[in-house]
Amino acid sequence: MGIALGPLPLAGVIMLLAGPRGRVGGAAFVLGWVVALSAVCSVVVLVGSGLDTAGPHPPWSYWLELALGGALLVLGAVLWRARPREGQVHRPPTWMRSVDLLTPAKAAGLAATLVLADPKNLALAVGGGISVAIASADGRAKTVAVVLMVLVGSLGTLVPLAVHLLGLFDGTRSAKVLGEWKAWASVHSSAITLVVLIVLGTEYVGAAISGLTV
Repeated sequence: MGIALGPLPLAGVIMLLAGPRGRVGGAAFVLGWVVALSAVCSVVVLVGSGLDTAGPHPPWSYWLELALGGALLVLGAVLWRARPREGQVHRPPTWMRSVDLLTPAKAAGLAATLVLADPKNLALAVGGGISVAIASADGRAKTVAVVLMVLVGSLGTLVPLAVHLLGLFDGTRSAKVLGEWKAWASVHSSAITLVVLIVLGTEYVGAAISGLTV
């Protein structure tokens, strides 16, 4: 859910759906996102499952959780210091100004970049993958867990695409709804990301310290 709550992918896919390439660009973005997130989670689960998983929670997993939680809290502190002050106008990332003009290939590449190069998304994907890897389950159950994790983590891109493709609203209403979502995500992206970083960073650190001190 921490990955799904990222406002930038939501804004990106909506802008692509409203652009000249419409559903093709939006679908390419979603495909790039799902493939990149699946690759990260799968690799982590495969590698983690091959490590020592003696006991319900091996010591190395606590240390990794501690590192990931600390990284999320540091990112949260950096974002807090860089937040717009009172009276300042919030400016969305530069890439959002022309994202609707991207070709399908570049749209897919942008989505993959938002998974692989965004420290928040990467840390949460690794953390989730480790949780699956150390679970006392067989390969089939872990595969199902990865699929569900990718599905939930992709909701921020899949829902706008579904609204557009399935015609859940009429054309005018659909454009209005997606436009409102994009505007909201653009304005509140920093605040949402900050809350996610602090909450999940604290949870990781707390769980790791508790496990290491027991």
